[in-house]
Amino acid sequence: MDVDAALVTEPEGEFEIDTVQLEEPQAGEVLVRVVGAGVCHTDMIVRDQLYPTPLPAVLGHEGSGVVEAIGPGVTGLEPGDNVVMSYDYDGDCHSCRDGHPAFCEDFFEHNFSGARPEDGTSPISRDGERVSGRFFGQSSFATHAIATERNVVPVDDDVPLELLGPLGCGIQTGAGGVINSLDPQAGSSIAIFGAGSVGLSAVMAAEIKGCTEIISVDLKPNRLEKAAELGATETVNPAEVDDVIETVRELTGGGVNYALETTGVPDVAEQAVETLTQRGTLGIIGAPALGTEASYDVNNLLLNGRTITGIVEGDGDPQQFIPDLIELYRQGKFPFDELVTYYDFEDIQQAVEDSESGETIKPVLRVSEP
Repeated sequence: MDVDAALVTEPEGEFEIDTVQLEEPQAGEVLVRVVGAGVCHTDMIVRDQLYPTPLPAVLGHEGSGVVEAIGPGVTGLEPGDNVVMSYDYDGDCHSCRDGHPAFCEDFFEHNFSGARPEDGTSPISRDGERVSGRFFGQSSFATHAIATERNVVPVDDDVPLELLGPLGCGIQTGAGGVINSLDPQAGSSIAIFGAGSVGLSAVMAAEIKGCTEIISVDLKPNRLEKAAELGATETVNPAEVDDVIETVRELTGGGVNYALETTGVPDVAEQAVETLTQRGTLGIIGAPALGTEASYDVNNLLLNGRTITGIVEGDGDPQQFIPDLIELYRQGKFPFDELVTYYDFEDIQQAVEDSESGETIKPVLRVSEP
């Protein structure tokens, strides 16, 4: 079938909407009419080829929509279901069997290869030429997407469907980084580096977990203002202080129990670990280019009992965690809608530019009517 999709055809190129051909769903797959799609930093680092998904490609990995058709063997979904599309995984490896699909041993093949991992084919083509698809098991910068039963989460119809796409990646990553990975004790302190959608989701999650000192660090005043509205007890702009590390340590009387790095900037990661108190834990979420290194004083880690842990997708099982976040939203405890600015699908390039400039925290594309 012919569908409209936003393609990236060259490194650092613009997103351009064109007609592509989309296959019918194969075994285990579903066809989803996309209603909303969040714009995420990961789309941009793949556009820039910091992660090597082959181009041309249809990106997008925070889609929400309505199931229109199911392939052979699909039993848990049917046409008409409202769904959120999240990351894909194999379901069979050690991590998946242990309930940690975000650490799937074949995560790269399922999410960044631009192809079905089973046979290397893509469901998308343009005028007979292959186009990378199944990005994060979906490629949702399009009017329709092919996903799998694994990475499609059914949702109720009492919450706006176009709002829910960002739960598939960025929002669940920030919230899960706190709730699932760091799991701070009530009354503890946390510093969150970066106040984009991931960092601000972490701020809200830290308040849910009962952290009493929540410090948001970012260079954008508008984002720090939003952080304060959403639960940050202190905000720090590195451009306005002499030393970020000392500022955070002074604000917390010696350092934070937890820190979360969401920017993907190695220098920031190195700063973040120095804000920890003894036996503190740093979670690394931000994704720089492959091969990027950061350095730490090993004795500083050892002698202070500090821990550094990597976090992917908030270490959440989307089938369980996304409904949990929706319920927190219903109860008014997780107002992630305050991060969202809507754009028409044809304005995707403007949405990307506004995200990169910091003008918009979480752009969401309105692709079709719910």
